[in-house]
Amino acid sequence: MASVGIVRSLRDDANVTPADLHSFFAASAGVAGALVGLLFVAISVAQERLTAENAAQAHRVRASAALTAFINALTVSLFALLPGDVGGAALAVAVLGLLFIVASLLSLLRVKQTQPGEMRDALFLVGLAVAFVLQFVYGLLVLIHPHDAGDVETIAVLVTVCFFIGITRSWELIGGPSIGMRREIKEIVHARGREAGHGPASTPE
Repeated sequence: MASVGIVRSLRDDANVTPADLHSFFAASAGVAGALVGLLFVAISVAQERLTAENAAQAHRVRASAALTAFINALTVSLFALLPGDVGGAALAVAVLGLLFIVASLLSLLRVKQTQPGEMRDALFLVGLAVAFVLQFVYGLLVLIHPHDAGDVETIAVLVTVCFFIGITRSWELIGGPSIGMRREIKEIVHARGREAGHGPASTPE
């Protein structure tokens, strides 16, 4: 019984989640659970686009990326509420997330011949990869320095980033409109080019 008490005491001492972040992780766990449920609804709405024989592979990867981002946020948030588990959980799900990105890139390479534009569309995986790499690093730092609360705060920021990434991918999944500065400027330039090319011809005197 004494050894059990020592182990439990050490486990409690390893709890580096700051008290003011407990409410954040509790709230983010609830938000992540709700977003996972809404994502299932979005997938059911876009089921034909995902299951069609000629469906774009990048579109399927977007659906999986959204689910991965939300599950990552959910897992980290739940384990952050347990004593001493946030570092290991953040590191483990970061590894799984990076494996997902590698598998996604391989699947896009597989269809490169039939869908040549898919690799270009895979740039959205870069943000998710950066988030997982940072989460891996800070999860490892939490394990090495279990009493450094600053690393846990960074993990909390990365959980928020995963929410933004997942929401963006979900919006693309249902075919929501996308308005970007680069795209709008490009359209304006093209429109003016077409107007210049179809201007009134000068009449000879």
